[in-house]
Amino acid sequence: MQKEEQQLEKRLSELSNLAYSRDIVTYSDFLNLNELNILHSMPKDRLYTKFVTFGGYGLAERQMAAFLPDALSLRGEMSWCSEEEWIDYPFDILRISPLHAKYAEQLTHRDYLGTILGLGIERAKIGDILVDGTDAVVFVHRTLQSFLMEELTRVRHTQVLVKEISREDFQYEPKYEEIRGTVASVRLDSLLSLAFSASRTKLSGLIEGAKVFVNGKLITTNSYQLKENDVISVRGYGKFRYNETGAKTKKNRIYVSVYKYI
Repeated sequence: MQKEEQQLEKRLSELSNLAYSRDIVTYSDFLNLNELNILHSMPKDRLYTKFVTFGGYGLAERQMAAFLPDALSLRGEMSWCSEEEWIDYPFDILRISPLHAKYAEQLTHRDYLGTILGLGIERAKIGDILVDGTDAVVFVHRTLQSFLMEELTRVRHTQVLVKEISREDFQYEPKYEEIRGTVASVRLDSLLSLAFSASRTKLSGLIEGAKVFVNGKLITTNSYQLKENDVISVRGYGKFRYNETGAKTKKNRIYVSVYKYI
């Protein structure tokens, strides 16, 4: 295990211990897919409490972990509402809009992220950034909300205005394209090849190189069998959902459908 991973495990263990010993909820910063996988793979004897994760919406890749003392764990099991509704994750939602839409550039995720990090903010304090036309929505640690609203005034050459969105008002409908095709089996490498129009050989290298996650879990086996509604994330490529399995062809191949998020 690398030193960075050991330090992360230690920090997460400390947060869990603090939640247990003080009977309070503790929170991590935003964790990326690899860090979330480390958390979910930690030995039980290193975690003293239950934990849940959330990043602001259902498909969030970067998520905070909340470590729950026993009393709150029990409340969650007995509650009729979802954990996201009664756990106060310390992040806010900000919308970044051009001050003058007429002169706005076509900005990318990289443009927004680069500008935010250029203000001296740590990556761990920023969650997902959702770009929608000329606007973007960013999830940010609550301690930095005011700072960003005051200091983020320009992205590239475009003057911008930053406003807070309440969680109740935030709505996100992911955009996707449906891809249909046939595969020999519902192995991970086969579905990747269909979704990203690349050879299985090339994509196998990504799987073996620890760049592929299924439902947030790192998968390094090409032959891993997918199930309907699994969400697959590939670093550098994107994300898709295995939608459904259809009938078989005369050559015994399987009709499948995937939703590739765009």
